Formats: sequence, structure tokens, C-alpha cells
Amino acid sequence: MTLPTIAMFWDGPPLGFIERLCVTSFVDAGHPVVMFSYHGVEDCPKGVEQAPASDILPDPDTIVRHERTGSPAIHADKFRYHLLAKNDGIIWSDTDAYCLKPFLPKDGFFFGRESDKVVANGVMALPAASPSLQSLIEFCEDEYAIPPWMMPRHKEEMRARAEAGDPMHVSEMPWGAWGPKALSHFLHQNDEFKHALDPHVLYPVLFEDRRIYFREAWKVWKQVQEDTVSIHFYGRRVRERLWNRFNGTPPEDSVLHELAQKHGVAP
Repeated sequence: MTLPTIAMFWDGPPLGFIERLCVTSFVDAGHPVVMFSYHGVEDCPKGVEQAPASDILPDPDTIVRHERTGSPAIHADKFRYHLLAKNDGIIWSDTDAYCLKPFLPKDGFFFGRESDKVVANGVMALPAASPSLQSLIEFCEDEYAIPPWMMPRHKEEMRARAEAGDPMHVSEMPWGAWGPKALSHFLHQNDEFKHALDPHVLYPVLFEDRRIYFREAWKVWKQVQEDTVSIHFYGRRVRERLWNRFNGTPPEDSVLHELAQKHGVAP
């Protein structure tokens, strides 16, 4: 059986340990993997096809980055929506999602809840004709649009600035302006939220429990169920802890060390 293609985007320094581990996990699971970038990716794992990101979105003069963190997540959110709309059957994955088992969409849908009302967008597939995808693409064209899914106090500030002639740019907005809450909003609106998988399928470890990745591996495996297919490693936060507390090398009894040994990926 030919597995669906996994697509990713990278803009930054050479891939680090977490990224190389996760990307390699898809290759080893038998998925074709395509890494999109504007200027090429150093240290890309063997078996990964590189492709120009300009095939999906034109190379911007400056990638829109989150003002507080410097993350290109805003551009990556927009990128994945256009990618899925242009490539029916492809699956998007962030570079910090580890593949435990093959990813198999049902009727073109593949995404998981992180709570009762919110779907995460770290791993996602929707049919190219999905009305939710079209709505997301249209909304992201206006970098000053006020997201209706934001908290009331944030929307009030945005409206006040817009009325004062100083509209808030998406880079200034709270984290994730075009991310999971945006996706969830339009999935609800278009009756597509019903396709969401239970949280443990793609996100068995919650964001607030991410330090478990540096403890005994069994504590992570205890969270994994029979139908769990991925473990999300929460990129920037886990990378920072790995360097700040462990000098870039995961503890020998941790799940990160165990998986590095399994895939032959050096820290």
C-alpha cells in the first residue's frame, strides 16, 4: 500500500535533533516526505525530497514572524492551508510531530482535537475542496483582519486601534492568530469539526506535560494508546529545554534517547 505524502515547511537554521528525529520517523514508517523551503534545508535526512516553497506561496520579501517570539509560525499556518488546497490527498505535518504508525486519512480528513472545542493544526489533512480550507485562505489574505476567535479583551484592543487608524498587524496579535483556533472556528462553521480524532491519537502528551519527554520513557508510553499514531514534541519549548538543561543530549532513560537510538539519529 502506498502511503500518503507528508509535507513540511522549514525556514531557519539547519534542522536540529528534534526535527531530524521526527522527519526520519516518517521516512522509516514508509511515508514519502517533501520538505518545502525558500532557500534549501541543510542536514535534511536521507530519503526526503526537497521542494521550493514558492510552488505553494511566492517567496515573500520578508516572512511574517510573530513579533514576540520571532517564529515563522504565522507564515507556516498560511502556507499549510494553501498547500492542502493545491495538493489533494497530501498530509501536512509540523517538523516536531513524531510518526509512531502510518497516517491514514478517512475521506480526506486527518486532524486531532487538543480539547473539546479546539483542533490542533500540527498535523492535518482536509480535502482540497473543503469549505473550511477556502475560508482560512480567504481570511489570511488580510493581515489586519480581527479574528473573531480571539478573546474579547484582545478583540476590543484590536477594534480600538483600528478606529484610531493604527490597526494591529497579525504579527502583533497573541500567539496562534491563524492557527488552531482559526482552523477550529471554520471547521465548526462548516460542519467539518466532526471529523476530528480524539486527542490521544495525535497528541497523547499535553503541552503542559511536555517535560515528561526528559523523564523515564515509560511515563510517555503510558500515555500512548493502541490507536495513537503520533507524539508531538512541542518544538521550540522542548528544543530550549534540551539545550538549557541537558546540553543538547537527551537523558539516557528518556523517550527522546530511546527513539534516537531506534532511528539512528544523533543528538
